[in-house]
Amino acid sequence: MIVDLEKLTLTELCDKSTKKFKKRIAFEVYRDDYTYNRFTYAEFYRISGQFATLLAALGIQREDNVMILSENSPEWVIAYFGIARVGAVSMPILTDFSEEQIANIARHAGVSAICVSAKLLPKISALIKEIDKTTPIPIIHLNSIAGGDGEEDETIRVTLNGVIKTLLLPRNEIASIDVDENALASIIYTSGVTGASKAVMLSHKNLVWTARASRVLMKVYPRDRLISVIPLAHTYECTLGLLAAVMSGASIVYLDRPPSPSALLPAIQALRPTIMIAVPLFIEKIYRSQIASRLQKSLFYRCPLTRSLATKMAGRRLLGVFGGALRFFGLGGAPLSEETEVFLRKAQFPYSPGYGLTETSPLVSGTAPYKFPFRSTGSVLKGIEVRIARDGGADGVDATGEIQVRGPNVMLGYYKDSARTQEAFTEDGWFKTGDLGFLDRKNHLFIRGRLKALILGPSGENIYPEEIESLLYASDIVEDALVCSGSRGEIVAMVQLNEKAQTAIAALSDSIEELKNRVNKRLASFSRINRIEIRYEPFEKTPTAKIKRFLYL
Repeated sequence: MIVDLEKLTLTELCDKSTKKFKKRIAFEVYRDDYTYNRFTYAEFYRISGQFATLLAALGIQREDNVMILSENSPEWVIAYFGIARVGAVSMPILTDFSEEQIANIARHAGVSAICVSAKLLPKISALIKEIDKTTPIPIIHLNSIAGGDGEEDETIRVTLNGVIKTLLLPRNEIASIDVDENALASIIYTSGVTGASKAVMLSHKNLVWTARASRVLMKVYPRDRLISVIPLAHTYECTLGLLAAVMSGASIVYLDRPPSPSALLPAIQALRPTIMIAVPLFIEKIYRSQIASRLQKSLFYRCPLTRSLATKMAGRRLLGVFGGALRFFGLGGAPLSEETEVFLRKAQFPYSPGYGLTETSPLVSGTAPYKFPFRSTGSVLKGIEVRIARDGGADGVDATGEIQVRGPNVMLGYYKDSARTQEAFTEDGWFKTGDLGFLDRKNHLFIRGRLKALILGPSGENIYPEEIESLLYASDIVEDALVCSGSRGEIVAMVQLNEKAQTAIAALSDSIEELKNRVNKRLASFSRINRIEIRYEPFEKTPTAKIKRFLYL
């Protein structure tokens, strides 16, 4: 079941979905053993409309930029759609950005308002003082909105000219402003405005088209329940974990605290989600901590005749960890380790890999569970074109080159950066992803790594560091790994050991050498590791748990 959209806009999606599914629960918050702050689709429509009325009363106009700085919550969603319904542009900000990064973004975008949660209000305190000295803008406190049946007036706190005021959320809601499909809907800052940061401009059509196209791999129904784990400011979660769910009338649950394993796993057990969207690191940690060691010790697993049965039993145990009702577990944002994927595949766990970038809204390829070749990211979505560019743009089947994309999912460009926008596209209009990969003859996409991370061997051979890192991750002493070229052209692996290994660091010299030898046996001679360097501090990572490689090269 999916709403029929005449125009691919966020406003139309909101209007049609809320009318079709009005009595169903749209969003709620989970704390310990109960859910609260519930919004039906009808309540969500009403309050997001009232929020849009408030924005208009505060002077927000069509095409104004409005920042959202908040943890995942129903209020985040109300602000996001309220901004769209008034014709403005949302700017979701990752909560782990520093105060300086947030201030840089606000200055760069020229924001007209900021929607902020109480917890993150201190991050903009200096920015508010700066704004008040120049051109004051409203600061809207999101946590003051509560769900309800509309019998009582809802209030919302707003800081105006340095003074916090409690305002009635308008009882009347404005009709959603009609916008063009290709109009700018959202600006996503990949980091604070420094260095290699980019501000990706996504249109209404980019986002809604991709959410609809995702049904090829992830069919969502009104009976489905999702738990939100990845930040909504990340396009992966916003498109697949929010828009695709709203399009089908499903229910989404948000946690009232950061989704650490200690908070998330009990919630999963209690809520028994049918669909989850996550990054590979999440499932890899659960596999290593709860499955791998027990499986290796199992007598059934050690015996070749019963190994398959033992693996399937372990798969059922893993499914139980996720509540037992899971039918789709989407993975994206980073590569899944080969060891974990081997297990998930043999255990018949319903995982589904995908590939994309913020600039592609984000999906390029994906698949339903069980229907893809091992180590692939599924098939290129219908309506999207992908070519593998080699030697200046030539196509090649089963040959590695840069992945280039063309289709309705591709961004409008980078905000206030025409030079970088021009660099991102080929002369004939294809978006250059900067990722290396290849297509097989059935249009399945395989990723080899980042073009900028590629290492050239002594005779010009291509060395893919991500593939070496995957072999390192298979070790039971490795927490994180990054492979790069040393100052003399040698292959260096920087490795962070896990907690268990760190406690026995004095006795690990032989283990490190054994690790290097074991990995090198599986590599071509030109790509073998010359040395392993131990890191004692965690690598700095992106919100999707990828190491920020550029910081260490």
